[in-house]
Amino acid sequence: MEFFIPADEEHIKREKQKARELRKSQWWKRKKSSGICYYCGKKFHPSELTMDHIVPIARGGKTVKGNVVPCCKECNNKKKYMLPIEWEEYLKKLKNETEE
Repeated sequence: MEFFIPADEEHIKREKQKARELRKSQWWKRKKSSGICYYCGKKFHPSELTMDHIVPIARGGKTVKGNVVPCCKECNNKKKYMLPIEWEEYLKKLKNETEE
């Protein structure tokens, strides 16, 4: 994993609280209802999808509608604190597997 300077604890705490609130919103429930993982595109039961920050909170990302997406636990666990560009190779591999 690439070296990065983590966001300060106060930022992380504040954004995690915002994420808890956003998960209760109708907007988020509608977003998850499609059941489609933002990254791999596979279909899941909506309850199996998690909230992922495209720019992770630990990297300074914010909990705003433009930065959170529903994703499966496998993609979320693999992505961790990486930016999408940092795990582009993994995304390309997924795309190639679905095309075969």
